[in-house]
Amino acid sequence: MQKVYKKLTKDQKERGVIFSSCLSKSITEIPSDTIHEVMKGDPNKDKVIQRLNDDRFFRDGPWKYNIIRS
Repeated sequence: MQKVYKKLTKDQKERGVIFSSCLSKSITEIPSDTIHEVMKGDPNKDKVIQRLNDDRFFRDGPWKYNIIRS
């Protein structure tokens, strides 16, 4: 699985998102993908970000990319 790093979208910044991760078959997010977001006030944000960065568990899945925005 390849990690793709991008900047947060304007909408995400406005909503207080500090990190997002999306497992995708495409190099960009598509509407059917699930995006996991970490908010500024999340008390466990460091642990959640660490888990979302670790995509080893999903390597045998159908996804080719882990799209990370921060």
